[in-house]
Amino acid sequence: MNENEELILGLIRENPFISQQELSDIVGLSRSSIANIISGLIRKEYVFGKAYVLNETNPIICIGGANVDRKFYSKYKIMNGTSNPVKSSRSVGGVARNIAENLGRLGEEVILISASGKDSEWEDIYGLSSSFMNLEHVAQFENSSTGSYTAVLDKNGDLLIALADMDIFENISPELLIKNSNLLRRAKCIVVDLNCPRETIDFLCSFTFKHNIPLVIIPVSSPKMNRLPKTLSAVSWLIVNKDETETFMNMKINDKNDWENSVKKWLGLGIKNVIVTNGSKGVFTGVENGEIRYFPAIETPMVVDVTGAGDSFCSGVIYSWLQKKEFDYIIKSGLVNAQKTIMSKYTVRQELSQNQFTLDMEAI
Repeated sequence: MNENEELILGLIRENPFISQQELSDIVGLSRSSIANIISGLIRKEYVFGKAYVLNETNPIICIGGANVDRKFYSKYKIMNGTSNPVKSSRSVGGVARNIAENLGRLGEEVILISASGKDSEWEDIYGLSSSFMNLEHVAQFENSSTGSYTAVLDKNGDLLIALADMDIFENISPELLIKNSNLLRRAKCIVVDLNCPRETIDFLCSFTFKHNIPLVIIPVSSPKMNRLPKTLSAVSWLIVNKDETETFMNMKINDKNDWENSVKKWLGLGIKNVIVTNGSKGVFTGVENGEIRYFPAIETPMVVDVTGAGDSFCSGVIYSWLQKKEFDYIIKSGLVNAQKTIMSKYTVRQELSQNQFTLDMEAI
């Protein structure tokens, strides 16, 4: 056992009914980290009884992609058909995982449900993510590759092309979620990305509607918009970009009128809240009473890397919404978190915390 395992085992020995929150307060680790350590103690058979892990809290459950990100930054203008000098980096990503890390850094209890291979890529993801979320419900599959995302960015930091190997996520099936149904019923919010199969999204719409659980859907790309159901009355929030909207609605958004009309179309499908983002041009929002509003993006003095900006926007919105903030504050939370992420070389900015986020919001 390592030092943390020995410490937690000693505390459990003294009080077998101690809660994860109490352990977190004593040891100084996040609840997600405590949960992972306890799971390790169970696997090693140091602990058999589970009375102490009864957790009456309501976590945020993120369902979807967790993958390795590879980024190549062009030093000069990209030329086709030849070798281009680049700098490269490797990090962990995935829409659901990125959102889970953002929310974990903001102090929320987060559980990730995903699928992975049993390989070194998953070990990297686990090592860099487990401090911010509970990963014990990620299903692992032999002879399969953990998901990967490769992005090529131009000298200005804008995305030129992205390549995604995401076949592993077809295993995030309704059957996998049914196995975790007791966990899902405790969620204060379920966030799902469209890396999941269509039937999984359908299942979650039915499940959350039946159990009155808020559901947030985050698309991941235009090609996967066909995984979105045609009726979306179970959806509390849909956060979607311009290209994804054009694909799903079979329309072009050429100006603000088109943009606003696209929000009306989304609301017509029964969504309670929708945001259509458009990069540096800002966002249009719509709510179920029909009110539609425009919010400009926050000016960014220097773009370092746009990767992860959309996920950080979603995270800011979800976090402030669950904190029951006013609508303007909710949207600005997303815009602020996205702006700070664009100015960072990291997919999830490393300085993010409850305190830092409060300071960021007070500064606007």
